[in-house]
Amino acid sequence: PRPSVAVDTAVLTVPPGAALSVLLVRTGDEWRLPGTFLHQGERLADAVLRSLQTKAGVSGLSPRQLHVFDDPARDNRGWVLSVAHLDVVPWPKLTIDESLAKVVPVADAGALPYGHNDILDQAVATLRTRYASAPDPAGLLERPFTLRQLQHLHETVAGELLMRDSFRRAVEPQLAATGELAAGTVGKPARLFVI
Repeated sequence: PRPSVAVDTAVLTVPPGAALSVLLVRTGDEWRLPGTFLHQGERLADAVLRSLQTKAGVSGLSPRQLHVFDDPARDNRGWVLSVAHLDVVPWPKLTIDESLAKVVPVADAGALPYGHNDILDQAVATLRTRYASAPDPAGLLERPFTLRQLQHLHETVAGELLMRDSFRRAVEPQLAATGELAAGTVGKPARLFVI
């Protein structure tokens, strides 16, 4: 016996005013990450894009390989290797077919089938590592932005509050001030930055 090969994709985003969220698709009565079995002669990247289009109505993404999940007991349908992928998408660029899919906060994803919670956990950990060392590596914020907006994004990704002064000392050297101020704010206008 040989294992089947599947692809599963964690698509993460941050909706306005919401927590770090993930795209889930429905299979029967269950919600899970979008995924599919690899067809004969098919490339992994093509299977990923096919699954996103057919299972969630999503196109135009560029997922990258995250990790291979190979626990023989991870899938109750049999021995299935999952080549997991990750894509982090700015909210305005994520259009889904709401009859097939939904976006929910990562914390509310619940128990997912086929070992998908392990994939989601690793995807979130990978994203948090990326944001720990760069201001906005996934381009989730519209440019230009204020330091407060950037800190709020980092807190959303990290899932915890960050010390204001420490955060600013860490990220400000990596930013370029535009010389402009944010309009429509209460109090002293905040400076605007780009990366």
